[in-house]
Amino acid sequence: MFALGGYVDGKLMGFAHYLFQSFNLGSQRYCYLEDLFVSESARRRGLGRALIEGRLRECPAANASRVYWLTQSNNTQARALYDAVADNLGFIQYRKVL
Repeated sequence: MFALGGYVDGKLMGFAHYLFQSFNLGSQRYCYLEDLFVSESARRRGLGRALIEGRLRECPAANASRVYWLTQSNNTQARALYDAVADNLGFIQYRKVL
């Protein structure tokens, strides 16, 4: 797992955790954005977008052809950003905890 920090005036105000996954017997490599967080006081200042776009720019050097992430359907503030920078494919995740 890797981390990318987002700073405002030299202070850490956000971060992104991510990892790389291989699919199709290793022929494809994707970047999974595990966690994206921006402090309440730093929101709506472009930091979340900068963290996502930072990952997008760096993925080709890591041979990753895709960045993907999940969010809750009611996370409207984050989804407004996500809709602006990526495609919503309409999937809903189902999970059964064992």
